[in-house]
Amino acid sequence: MTAEKLILDGNRVAADIKETLLARINRLSEEGIVPCLATILVGEDPSSATYVRMKGNACKRLGIHSIRVDLPKNTSTSELVAAINKLNADPKVHGILLQHPVPNQIDERAAFEAISIEKDVDGVTTLGFAQNAFGFADFPSCTPAAIIAILDYYNIPIEGKHAVVIGRSPILGKPVSLMLLNKNATVTTCHSKTTNLEDMVRLGDIVVAAVGKPKFVQGDWIKPGAIVLDAGYNEGNIGDVDYDNCLKNASAITPVPAGVGPVTIAILLKHTVESAEKLA
Repeated sequence: MTAEKLILDGNRVAADIKETLLARINRLSEEGIVPCLATILVGEDPSSATYVRMKGNACKRLGIHSIRVDLPKNTSTSELVAAINKLNADPKVHGILLQHPVPNQIDERAAFEAISIEKDVDGVTTLGFAQNAFGFADFPSCTPAAIIAILDYYNIPIEGKHAVVIGRSPILGKPVSLMLLNKNATVTTCHSKTTNLEDMVRLGDIVVAAVGKPKFVQGDWIKPGAIVLDAGYNEGNIGDVDYDNCLKNASAITPVPAGVGPVTIAILLKHTVESAEKLA
């Protein structure tokens, strides 16, 4: 039975995206332009530091320049905004990524809003969110865009399907709900206050798990034949769905790791290259 399942291989999708970027990066190089992503890390959170390092390594492998801005844990909102504005003003910087979460004393939303829309390659500003809602964002949030990219790569139909999204964060649950809606899915967005959550999830032809809780989604919540996309990443390389049990009912599923994560980074690189092309 398991052999018939479609494992949605994020590494494969990411490699395909990166392959398409190489020629574009070479064309920019011929014009004397090197796509550049600036990553800001406030404090020394080990998980965040790992993510920043992974993104830097991914840039290096493709020939994208990366700048890492490390700020102390006690950085204020105004100091962080000043650092962002410096990058906004630098014509050699094409994308700005603020690694989150930031320390508690910082107004994260104010920091996100300081990022120029032209350089908001992670899709974190309210203007970027609004453009995404209307279906014309240059840079939608990277993880939602990765989820759509996986569905498209495997030719999984979205139109007319009932998609159930578990989670409503402004950079994952909400934007992916809107992107699925823009592709003509019927979308139910669930969250911590949803009653009868299991029954809601059982209605889903497509289930997106984005709750940040390990093995939260249980196998018997999954409708037979459903597509399961696990956008969670928890300690110990564990996703938000109980993979082995969800696999029994799902027709297709993303693993963790090597599912949504690698595609998210590939989308970030793609957005950075596209920004360099626009700003060239």
